[in-house]
Amino acid sequence: MGIDIIWVGTMMAAVGVFAVMVAIYGALTVRNPMTKRVKALNERREQLKAGITASTAKRRAKLVRKNQTADKMRTVLGRLQVLQDSQIKEVQQKLAQAGIRSKDLAVAVIFGRMVLPILFGCTVAFLIYGVEMWPDLSPIKRSGATMAALILGYKAPDLFVENKRTKRTDAIRKGLPDALDLLVICAEAGLTVDAAFSRVAKELGRAYPELGEEFALSSIELGFLTERRQAFENLAYRVNLESVKGVVTTLIQTEKYGTPLASALRVLSAEFRNERMMRAEEKAARLPAIMTVPLILFILPVLFIVILGPAACTLSDAMSSGAMSGGKG
Repeated sequence: MGIDIIWVGTMMAAVGVFAVMVAIYGALTVRNPMTKRVKALNERREQLKAGITASTAKRRAKLVRKNQTADKMRTVLGRLQVLQDSQIKEVQQKLAQAGIRSKDLAVAVIFGRMVLPILFGCTVAFLIYGVEMWPDLSPIKRSGATMAALILGYKAPDLFVENKRTKRTDAIRKGLPDALDLLVICAEAGLTVDAAFSRVAKELGRAYPELGEEFALSSIELGFLTERRQAFENLAYRVNLESVKGVVTTLIQTEKYGTPLASALRVLSAEFRNERMMRAEEKAARLPAIMTVPLILFILPVLFIVILGPAACTLSDAMSSGAMSGGKG
């Protein structure tokens, strides 16, 4: 087929060595997942302190950091009249649910929707029509590649944010029942809600760093905000889970009416554990159907080769030897 086997083997060996080096580096450079999150929490604590201790609105404004790049992008979008407050709020909530705290990045996402299609589309059009990198493509395929580049450029920022948002939501969903159990224990031990949140964040920080970060941030806001209800609502705002919204509603009701917190959280914890078990059973039930295609494409052909290969080789040798003896006769 015109392929140098030695070259292919060398490339495969190089890829294997690179993979081993990456694995060794990953094993030797294990970092604490809470380091960066603790830094973000400390920054949020300082912001809340600044908002409380600042005496005038002018002094508070000096404490807010301004991003010049975001301001320039905001100015460009404002001149083009494509920037809406409702759009910014929606993107900011998605960024918060993805674990990105900077609100200025909402403007960057909207700016990327406008700039990336032009960048990707012009690049692909230049490669196809300008330098003719793929001269064998038909006109329909060239137009399709250009349209795909435009669509990819428009969807790329949203896909990036949605991917991080989905991964973070799944990680928080896994650790929520354990967190509620710890909250029940802390409530029965007599701890306040903010102290219980802080303790749960400390205990679950390594196992579930995303959930530990959210609980630690809620604990900080409970200690600094004037309305505790706002701290609970911020937790529901930052997490894209209906179960978290149910927990927030329960906490608000217990704060308002003085109902027992431990009993309500115990019921919610049992419900969430049953939900997690049902989700695992659903995945297990779908496993045979999912494994059918890999079984047919990859496992059965190899099995047939292993079983029927020796028999086919023996039969071929017997037929060749018989033909040779018949020719001599």
